[in-house]
Amino acid sequence: MASQVRSVSPGAVRLQTFRQVVEQLADEQPDATFLLAPESGASVTYAELRRTTRRFGALLGTLRVPEQGIVAFMLPNGLAAATIFVGSMTTGRIVSPINLLAQDAVLEYTLAHAAPHAIFVASEFFDRLSALVARIGLKPAIISTDPDRLVLPDDEGDAVHSLGGQVPAMLMYTSGTTGKPKGVLLSHANMLHAGRTVSAAHLLTPDDRVLSSLPLYHINGQCIGVVSPLVSGGSIVLPHRFSVSRWWPLVERYHPTWLNVVPTIIAYLLNAAAPTPAQTEAIRGVRFARSASAPLPPEQHRAFEERFGVRVIEAMGLTECASVAFSNPLDPAGRRIGSPGRPIGMEARVVAPDGRVLAAGERGEIQLRGDNVMIGYYKAPGATAQAVDRDGWLSTGDLGYRDGEGRYFITGRLKELIIKGGENIAPREIDEALLAHPSVLEGAAVGVADAMYGQEILACVVLKPGCTCSEAALREHCERLLGRYKAPRFVRFVAELPKGPSGKVQRLQLADKL
Repeated sequence: MASQVRSVSPGAVRLQTFRQVVEQLADEQPDATFLLAPESGASVTYAELRRTTRRFGALLGTLRVPEQGIVAFMLPNGLAAATIFVGSMTTGRIVSPINLLAQDAVLEYTLAHAAPHAIFVASEFFDRLSALVARIGLKPAIISTDPDRLVLPDDEGDAVHSLGGQVPAMLMYTSGTTGKPKGVLLSHANMLHAGRTVSAAHLLTPDDRVLSSLPLYHINGQCIGVVSPLVSGGSIVLPHRFSVSRWWPLVERYHPTWLNVVPTIIAYLLNAAAPTPAQTEAIRGVRFARSASAPLPPEQHRAFEERFGVRVIEAMGLTECASVAFSNPLDPAGRRIGSPGRPIGMEARVVAPDGRVLAAGERGEIQLRGDNVMIGYYKAPGATAQAVDRDGWLSTGDLGYRDGEGRYFITGRLKELIIKGGENIAPREIDEALLAHPSVLEGAAVGVADAMYGQEILACVVLKPGCTCSEAALREHCERLLGRYKAPRFVRFVAELPKGPSGKVQRLQLADKL
């Protein structure tokens, strides 16, 4: 692989693998809670986590999964998914989560590419997955599994592994909206560095508890929702999925100190029923909500804080750097709404198309370098070399700039940039104008082919329940805020926007709505 994992300080590498982290926590705080599963009411202590992952290792042994063999799972969140996710890595295997929303063509490609030795799958997907596996000629062990119950042997297996921090821990496939998915290979060192970076940035301690409904087949749900609390010795509330009606009752029931969310969750909570007095009292114990995976519209940022009294920490990362890149500080005085903040745990810079490093205020592509940058793309050395240069700089494909105080601002994606009549237009600017209309719940813009300008602007909009708005009124609203040139020529009202597992809009799919 072209990317090289750089060394970190001796104190930071004292625990280089997930096995070492789990062993130490089980020794130091055996009775502390690691995981809470709302649907079953079950809980897992750190001592039980060690015992369960060892038993899971014994199961993998009976399934003939070798060290560094690939273990896939296709499950909603729950005890089983969490055990497989942590247990695969602690026992020296490579975990590979499968997106529950993936279409058959994507599943066939990723399964054939990864060639897992074992697949744990929810009963509802078992027949479909078995047929796909047979069609592509694979012969892995396929185990039907309940989301909150994983059948394990009594034998705890071998607890000692000599694997180092730079060996692969996870194989995570990107969404592949503009081509075939890429398999991002992350090491133990990559993921633990990311978890420790978030833990340090947010001052997480063993007393902290996160409520995270983001799926464990997405990098945010994995590295932020599980790895960060794990390395800090905290606890996790892990419902099967996000439910707007159950969110505040879960806060009341479990008293989390922070929330792991995405902008879609914030938007739906803002438009849901108000919390009850008991729920409002529980919300006061929440230190912050961390929003990432997609830009958070400033209007929703301010509205969430005003309505619920919970400060929002906007952050940003990507799969190739284990979901960590930028974050705003905990202190609201040091943040800038609309920015994901400054680099955390790594270096960042903005470059021109010719590779020249740009000064503050100049716009270009954002590059990242740090200990959480991936090993590389699985079975794709050419793609790895194209993404990560010899000095370890990862080209993100994100466009943006930094201000004079070192804060970064994201203006769009290279592949999503709208080029109308030779002028570059960032879709996010149009998105924010759409969201400023009182009837709009969600909105996103995309470029569509046009004979005169090369591209014109299409806006797809989800209206708030009970609200109405005409295409003409929405275009007029955007013209007032953006001017006629940047206002969308086409407006389509839709029931929902196409999204990936993190809630990020799959913008290029919107062109089909024209």
